[in-house]
Amino acid sequence: MSYVTETPAAAPAQALEHFGRKLGFETDCYDVWVSLEPGPADFVLLDVRGPALFEQSHVPGAVNLPHGKITERKMAEWPEDTLFVVYCAGPHCNGADKAAFRLAQLRRKVKLMIGGITGWADEGFAFASGPE
Repeated sequence: MSYVTETPAAAPAQALEHFGRKLGFETDCYDVWVSLEPGPADFVLLDVRGPALFEQSHVPGAVNLPHGKITERKMAEWPEDTLFVVYCAGPHCNGADKAAFRLAQLRRKVKLMIGGITGWADEGFAFASGPE
């Protein structure tokens, strides 16, 4: 028996539920990139790092809103049904999780872009720099 099979795989129905729910919470860098390519996206991409890091490099089309500045007043700038996709530095950073948590507290739809800036770089996608 291998390390892979010593814990049995979940039943297909359980896997369907688990992965379906997971996709409701996350998206990846490629899906964001391909969704931004044709023009205006059907979501708002939030870079939740600090302004200095944002100015160095960010995903083109992202809006800089540090997770600590996500407030009900600030979010009122967007319609209530807006989907927000949040990212931070990468898997070693929980800023995007904090932002997603805060947005959910404010009853806003949110997904996490897994990988963050690190994932974007790993995919070889271009970066923007400077202010928004």
